[in-house]
Amino acid sequence: MRRIRITVSYDGTEYHGWQLQPGLATIQGVLEQILGGIEGRPVAVHGSGRTDAGVHALAQAAAFDLTNPIPVTNLRKAVNRLLPPDIRITSAEETGPDFHPRFNARAKTYEYRIFRGEVCPPFERRYVYHHPYPLDEDAVAEAAGLFVGAHDFAAFAAADQTDVPGTPRVRTVFSSAAWRDCDRLLFRIRGSGFLKHMVRNMTGLLLEVGKGNLSPDDVRERLATPAAFRPGPAAPARGLFLISVEYPS
Repeated sequence: MRRIRITVSYDGTEYHGWQLQPGLATIQGVLEQILGGIEGRPVAVHGSGRTDAGVHALAQAAAFDLTNPIPVTNLRKAVNRLLPPDIRITSAEETGPDFHPRFNARAKTYEYRIFRGEVCPPFERRYVYHHPYPLDEDAVAEAAGLFVGAHDFAAFAAADQTDVPGTPRVRTVFSSAAWRDCDRLLFRIRGSGFLKHMVRNMTGLLLEVGKGNLSPDDVRERLATPAAFRPGPAAPARGLFLISVEYPS
């Protein structure tokens, strides 16, 4: 049995997220169907984590086991020929039997893209949140930096059936910044892991700061006393990208 590690890039617009869901189109479901056809039996594909419906990925990490002796280069080409054009395997390699894309991950980076121009080009609309209205971007940048560190991010996370009630939802954020790049306002965050809807809720809160409805002190308060706040508002999924997943060398 061989364990194959792959990097997957996808446009999540037409999918109900990464995770397999009966009767719905998902990234994991499409990959398992194609790999199962190549292997001649069901193949379970494990990802580094779930992405929500409509969220995109530049470099999602995944792994699966095969008995088929096809070289990994040929496997990548064969799978890409069978995949729909909005999903692509960008790399494939054999790895050790103990590798797990979720449990071995050391850091993930997400980026949220907000289009600030008055008119959003039609070719950008699937990949940005269009917000042409007044926004204090300096306040957004100040608030974004407050996420750095180890915090209980319960005030930024949607309920998840895998959570144990009352358990702190602590994650470590290594870097967090927002800046303007031409017509885009970008929010990029790198951390040890992320909770359900966490980055979208963070982005939604940053927008409220930019609108003047909240202040950076409100962000500090949510980090200090997360149980006192409900998460949200969540920014739309279409502006969010999983940029990378990092593993020990």
